[in-house]
Amino acid sequence: MTNFEPKSKVYWFVGATFGKKGDQTERFLKEGIWQTDNPERHAEMIRSMKPGDRIAIKKTYTRKDNLPFDNKGRPVSVMEIKAIGTILDNLGDGRTIKVDWKPLNPPRDWYFYTYIKTIWRVVPGDWASDALIQFAFENKPQDYNIFLNHPFWKERYSGELPKESRFTWTSIYEEIANKLLTFKNNRAPLVEALHDISKRVNGLTPLTDQYADGTSGPLKDICPFTVFGTFNRGITESNRKKIIEEIASFLDVNASNLKDFNGIPVLNNQKSWFFTYHKEREPDAIDVLWEVFELALKLPETDEAKITDDFVRLFDKAQRYKGVAWNLTTGLYWIRPWYFPTLDSQSRKYISEKLGISIPSGGYGKRCSGSEYLELREKLEKRFYEENFPVHSFPELSLEAWLYKSPGDEKNQKGAVVEAENDEEFEGKIVPSEPYTVDNIMNEGCFFEPLFLKDLLERLRLKKNLILQGPPGTGKTWLSKRLAFALIGQRDESKVRAVQFHPNLSYEDFVRGWRPSGDGKLTLMDGPFMEMVNVAKENPDSVFVMIIEEINRGNPAQIFGEMLTLLEADKRTPTAALELSYRRKDFEPVYVPDNLYVIGTMNIADRSLALVDFALRRRFAFVTLEPTFGNRWLEWVHKNFELSIEFLREIEYRILKLNEKISNDSQLGPQFKIGHSFLTPARGNKIKNPQKWFRQVVETEIRPLLEEYWFDDIEKAQKAAEELLNGI
Repeated sequence: MTNFEPKSKVYWFVGATFGKKGDQTERFLKEGIWQTDNPERHAEMIRSMKPGDRIAIKKTYTRKDNLPFDNKGRPVSVMEIKAIGTILDNLGDGRTIKVDWKPLNPPRDWYFYTYIKTIWRVVPGDWASDALIQFAFENKPQDYNIFLNHPFWKERYSGELPKESRFTWTSIYEEIANKLLTFKNNRAPLVEALHDISKRVNGLTPLTDQYADGTSGPLKDICPFTVFGTFNRGITESNRKKIIEEIASFLDVNASNLKDFNGIPVLNNQKSWFFTYHKEREPDAIDVLWEVFELALKLPETDEAKITDDFVRLFDKAQRYKGVAWNLTTGLYWIRPWYFPTLDSQSRKYISEKLGISIPSGGYGKRCSGSEYLELREKLEKRFYEENFPVHSFPELSLEAWLYKSPGDEKNQKGAVVEAENDEEFEGKIVPSEPYTVDNIMNEGCFFEPLFLKDLLERLRLKKNLILQGPPGTGKTWLSKRLAFALIGQRDESKVRAVQFHPNLSYEDFVRGWRPSGDGKLTLMDGPFMEMVNVAKENPDSVFVMIIEEINRGNPAQIFGEMLTLLEADKRTPTAALELSYRRKDFEPVYVPDNLYVIGTMNIADRSLALVDFALRRRFAFVTLEPTFGNRWLEWVHKNFELSIEFLREIEYRILKLNEKISNDSQLGPQFKIGHSFLTPARGNKIKNPQKWFRQVVETEIRPLLEEYWFDDIEKAQKAAEELLNGI
């Protein structure tokens, strides 16, 4: 974590381009205001803006060329920051606020982490939000490498990734979609080309329609999703490639780099059209699908509210046409796989069962409505940023969904078959997994005694809530995840959720509060804790664990609210239920179920944090983790990284000597010792030069920590670091 101290609890990034009115930036700067052209959509959110909040005018789009980093030829989301300011007054009309603006000349471009809606409410506390805030309001440069190396973006833009060829199809499919759009208003040449290809290539069966007079003949019109459906069906891979090559050649798209079809759901051969035969087809069905297609290509590239509104409206309209159903989400995924999720039957099962995220069903035919689909998209994307989330992109999600098997499932074939109509519902099932015990924790590199771990699990089972505290580098975060798996009895990521507390985190963020929804209005939404509560209630026979990192960085009593009382082990019953501060109905008692456990971590060496209050201490069992070297550490590092025992003993001797000095310092104490994690390489790393590795650890990790400890005596810190390195 950085030492970033935000100057505002909330930061707003707002658009200034409104349809036919064009860019209003100059007017806003001149009049010292910002206002929306759609108060019905944004009123509640605008009323929540407060004097003192920081605000920026932004414009979001995508770009492929003239970027300050190597983007491997792929489009990158860009957010142009035009002006920054401070809100002076909120008129309360849900439309206008007064702002003290500072124009940026020239505007500054921010990449990757962007938002396409008109209003973006950014709360500091996570790494991406903090980086954006510092870039926009403190003139800090953006570190592109952090984003390029994050799992959410890495697979798209890194040429060094071993798995870089997993999704070569994505750029080709995207380019095919771009070229298809040119035929929106003149489809005859496209249809003619497809008929011609069907005569020459196996796998593309003749496109035959049935007319209203009972006769049949060549298909005369087609939607873009059905064009994709011609090669995303249950056909051989060789035939699929031939069809793609022919269509790509017609569209002047280079498909030579196509090496895989990983993560592509395919349609049932009998239901691969997105519309029905002419004799029963709605007159505007194909036109509407083209409109949805065009808006879907625009959606990732603009923050104009009208584009989103039109997309939602036409998505809902298309859902009513026979032959569309869940297929529409699969078609959207084909044309923009890094932006849209596919909700084919296998992906819905994976999202619901493995990821523990419910699929909304408020639309036609008990499927997702357009707004629900976009909300689910944003929810999944937000989770992709989490390091411990099982998947980090929509292609990876689709690929893992193919491989996912519930108990009793037959072996999945390579490709999820999507039913075009009347998809059968599925029952929630638990993914099978190998048992996970204390032995697994030890085998993965834990240096504590097995009996100590068993005691931790016993305390967690009885108390329900446990905090691991200790000096930096004692493996608190690492151990908390593995304790969760051991408590569950298997390594199941879907039953563990990790969050991090920070000074600006609120009850509304963590439990429940009003937040922007997909349609731009404020909606009462559950935070991560209530989401875990609900999932645990729905699955009473399973164990769920929430991990709260750096729990004392926020104000736990304020963040938990009434939930702090409900956390107590003897109040985990419906009879102890309380009403939340924000209720969905007149009477909504809530309790924390008995099968939801909480593990917190706390760095007791952080002097910037306040002491934990008694209310929290009474509800959690506190366990201190000490730096643990010794034989277990020696043998583990020696065995896994081939470092000599003699070299490791010398490192151990020097660190123990330093820790003794720290412990005896009257201004510090044992809670400031250096933990074993600093000197334990991550699994999978190769240490070619042990001396160089140790020097790098000291110079980049331990020395800065010592300088923070002895900030009033830098010479003492420098001497301690040099003693570690002397002779190595």
